[in-house]
Amino acid sequence: MSSKKAAATRLNILQKAFELVYQNGYRTTSVDEIIATTQVTKGAFFYHFKNKDEMGLAMINEVMQPGMRKSLIEALPSNGNPTEEIYNMMESLLLKDPFFIIKYGCPAINMVEEMASYNEAFNKALSQLVIQWEEAITTTLEKGKTIGKINPDTNPKEVAQYIISGYGGIRNLGKIHGKPSYINYLSQFKKYLNTLK
Repeated sequence: MSSKKAAATRLNILQKAFELVYQNGYRTTSVDEIIATTQVTKGAFFYHFKNKDEMGLAMINEVMQPGMRKSLIEALPSNGNPTEEIYNMMESLLLKDPFFIIKYGCPAINMVEEMASYNEAFNKALSQLVIQWEEAITTTLEKGKTIGKINPDTNPKEVAQYIISGYGGIRNLGKIHGKPSYINYLSQFKKYLNTLK
């Protein structure tokens, strides 16, 4: 197998596995289901990954991290209005991002809930993603404090953690109540952000 073909096969396995895991959960998705969906042989799967957990970690690092980075971190441009930037990021995540399907929630939040306490390696990989997002929000708020757009008494790290926990909660509520819960959340989220000014 050429290295180019091997890389394409590996990426195909990871992308299809991501789709299955996003819809069904990690522990419920079997290697056999992944193989059937990707139409590769069992030998090809195990050529690329020693086991399902190795594939799962690769999926987090090579599929989820880049996609989530774009949606969570790069979505915070520095335009000088931190509350607007954070609101726009959240609105885009909840209502505009084609990467997310309301009835399935957020792939990262789902994986954190399912795997963080179950597998230490998964915990570390998922933790990196959450930490990067927390740092991006914290930095945005710190810049806002510096330019007088955020109340000087605001603790940016605490606010970032509050925002992330609210996001995780509304993603789960959205699985039950659908898009209307996102609309309600965004209305209250905007009011909350205005208290930071």
